[in-house]
Amino acid sequence: MRRYFIALICLFLLVLQGMAMSLLPSNLVYSDLLMTPHWILGFLILIAIFYDRDDTYYSVWHALLFGLLVDVVYTGVLGVYMVTYGIVTYIIHRLNQSVHAGLVSASLLTIVGIALADTILYIIYSFVSITSMTWGNYAWLRLLPTLAANMIFFILLYPLVKDRISSWSEDINNA
Repeated sequence: MRRYFIALICLFLLVLQGMAMSLLPSNLVYSDLLMTPHWILGFLILIAIFYDRDDTYYSVWHALLFGLLVDVVYTGVLGVYMVTYGIVTYIIHRLNQSVHAGLVSASLLTIVGIALADTILYIIYSFVSITSMTWGNYAWLRLLPTLAANMIFFILLYPLVKDRISSWSEDINNA
């Protein structure tokens, strides 16, 4: 039953992610700054760090599934988030093998993962002419606010789920 908790939490975050902008003050929402909540990705990065072992890829499979759901629910282009989330969680999974799992390394891997995902999304959307934002404007008006907003979410999420995810991982590996 515990293995379904990851999917249920991702589903819950999918719903919350859609309501995220309505929770912010209107002067921030209607400003030039663009923030994209990548809450599912942030949680999946924690799964890649604290749940997956060297030979398991639960985070990647969940990233592919919930990336596709993000595409279906929130975007008009299928496969963009699915591929992006899958690639990023795979990279984080591989990077995690060379660092010790802790708050600092998890924070750095989350920053790298979200920055990489948002940059890949920007490149894809630029390539298919969905966005025409210049690189400088993107970095200043979208990437930095997105990183800041998602790191606030990560700081709130980390103490709530870190120990629980680690115990789930031990339960799966001992079974």
